[in-house]
Amino acid sequence: MEHLVGPGESGAPGSLGFPGEKGQAGRDGIPGPAGVKGDPGPPGIGVPGSPGYPGLPGSKGDPGLPGLPGAPGYPGLKGEAGFPGPQGLPGGQGSPGPPGQSLQGAKGSPGPPGLPGRQGSPGPEGPRGFPGSGGQKGEKGFQGVPGSPGLSGEKGDTGFPGSPGPAGLPGNPGTKGDLGLPGVRGFPGPKGLSGPPGSTGPPGEPGDPGPPGSPGNPGIAPSPIVVKGEQGPPGPPGLQGVRGAQGPSGLPGLPGQPGTSGDPGPEGQSGESGIPGRKGDRGPPGLPGERGFPGPAGAEGPQGSPGAPGLVSAAHGFLITRHSQSVDVPRCPDGTTPIYDGYSLLYVQGNERAHGQDLGTAGSCLKRFSTMPFMFCNINNVCNFASRNDYSYWLSTPEPMPMSMAPIKGDSIKPFISRCTVCEAPAMVIAVHSQTIQVPECPENWIDLWIGYSFMMHTSAGAEGSGQALASPGSCLEDFRSSPFIECHGHGTCNYYGNSYSFWLATVDKNEMFRKPQSETLKAGYLQTRVSRCIVCMKRTT
Repeated sequence: MEHLVGPGESGAPGSLGFPGEKGQAGRDGIPGPAGVKGDPGPPGIGVPGSPGYPGLPGSKGDPGLPGLPGAPGYPGLKGEAGFPGPQGLPGGQGSPGPPGQSLQGAKGSPGPPGLPGRQGSPGPEGPRGFPGSGGQKGEKGFQGVPGSPGLSGEKGDTGFPGSPGPAGLPGNPGTKGDLGLPGVRGFPGPKGLSGPPGSTGPPGEPGDPGPPGSPGNPGIAPSPIVVKGEQGPPGPPGLQGVRGAQGPSGLPGLPGQPGTSGDPGPEGQSGESGIPGRKGDRGPPGLPGERGFPGPAGAEGPQGSPGAPGLVSAAHGFLITRHSQSVDVPRCPDGTTPIYDGYSLLYVQGNERAHGQDLGTAGSCLKRFSTMPFMFCNINNVCNFASRNDYSYWLSTPEPMPMSMAPIKGDSIKPFISRCTVCEAPAMVIAVHSQTIQVPECPENWIDLWIGYSFMMHTSAGAEGSGQALASPGSCLEDFRSSPFIECHGHGTCNYYGNSYSFWLATVDKNEMFRKPQSETLKAGYLQTRVSRCIVCMKRTT
């Protein structure tokens, strides 16, 4: 029974062999090619004849003797692939012959295809031959079958910001616009000035005679008419009259200004004490005196009356945000009031710098979603939107990635973005972390709102990211996922990338607090065994 084995490894190319023996004389060949062109004859006499018909192609001549090596020719056209020849039996290993002379014969016509031979057994490994002379370059092979699509490559590094382009030339003046629509009718203007009086009209026609009047009352006798004359000139001055009696005393006059000091008179005798004089004028203010010593403390005053009752704390509400980490809008906890709902923004990155949002505040809940929710402006009064490689990061849902791992775009992004609700609470809200796998309890006089896992920080492109305040309710996410957020770009796509990391508060055993932490790697299914649990609590108001 024959055992078919695979072909052995190809041996090294052998050296060129000796020239073969001279073959037998061949049969008479076909007529040879045309002879050498003769010398030009004397010029003929006559009219040039018409061009002749093209001749038939000549038959193929015998191969000539090998000529001297010519100069390298131009590359010829690609020939057709020949039929595969039969597979021969492996020959025995011959002894290496001396290097032969290279005589290249004419290429023969392709032979008919032979039957495929059986797989020969590999021959014994021969001795290493002399290095062969450089072979001729092979013909270009056929185009291979297209390869299967490669795996999606890792996200490239962020490129350097491009240099600002040159300022554009001023535009041509625009064409004249169309005629505008007629304006709204204006309000009535103020009353104008009175015009000049008109000219006197022509006298009217005489009216009809009126009816006779009733008899009048008896008349009063007319008084004499006296016409007052003009005032006469003044008369001569009269005689001086007798002095009249003294009139009554007038009212006391206002006090006069103090007089100037007189010269001192001779010292008189001591008179009797006079009546006190009036108060003198106020003198100029004196210089400030030295600071006095502090006085003794005063006695404690009486207790004041009770003040008016204070306002209810609900008038100064506290805003918190709850994230569902799903496509459903979350419900506000009991005792709180919904304000609005939106989409869960984790942080943004612009100019290779990250700015994060506290997931417990209203700023992390945008009413509308966009893969690029911001724009950037410069000192030249120019703003640009979605025109460079900036990023936004959003809390995601459990929706699995497509098998192709292609970036998500359009309406396909919606199932991957978490929803959120902003709620108003009547009192302070905090997060409490146990640093164990047990859910902690709220402090005394506090009530619980929800429980979750202790989310601490996150990073992505360029090792940029942000973190959560552990006292904020945003540090207590209700669902644990190793990839809790998705990255979106300004050109309208979102995807998960290998350089995105989430950081969670780990469990700590009481007996291991001041010892070196032991390195540990957790696989899928065991991740939550080392993640701290937390609870969000609100101060009791009743």
